[in-house]
Amino acid sequence: MKFIFGLVLMVLALGGFGGWQHMGAQALPQPSAASTPKQAAVASPQLASNQEINDRLEKQILDRIAGHENEPAEQVFKNIQIPCLKGTRATRLLLVMNLGYARALGVNCTYCHVEQDFPSDDKRPKRAAREMAAMHRMIDDRLKKMQNLEPSPNRAINCSTCHRGAVDPMATDR
Repeated sequence: MKFIFGLVLMVLALGGFGGWQHMGAQALPQPSAASTPKQAAVASPQLASNQEINDRLEKQILDRIAGHENEPAEQVFKNIQIPCLKGTRATRLLLVMNLGYARALGVNCTYCHVEQDFPSDDKRPKRAAREMAAMHRMIDDRLKKMQNLEPSPNRAINCSTCHRGAVDPMATDR
């Protein structure tokens, strides 16, 4: 179970899910920056954190998919391509994206997703996330086959194993 959750978290953090739009729903609004620094200071004393932005987007999506939360993600959202995410409940997919992928990379949703078209594959980070998900599955498969490690049914990696809150895993302090 821990392995599956870690895998789902990795897939989400990398933006591997196809999109957030439900059955042709309109694009999600994003926070707009004020046009001048003075207006920005008045509008918001500080910029919203990535987590605040992601939590707000997750809530908006949950409101939009009300009544479909427990349906398989690929029936609720468009362009779900990662095999291990197919069949995942829609609400679980949102948690994995928000608390897994986004946190592991230290980004908000629009790092991988086109702001007005979440199912779009136009952004390179989203396409890279799918490749990373495939690499993740390959590494976990190899870990299971290793004979000279202490036996552990929970041995697996996730996005945070390397990224630790940064898009560039080589830039993180170890």
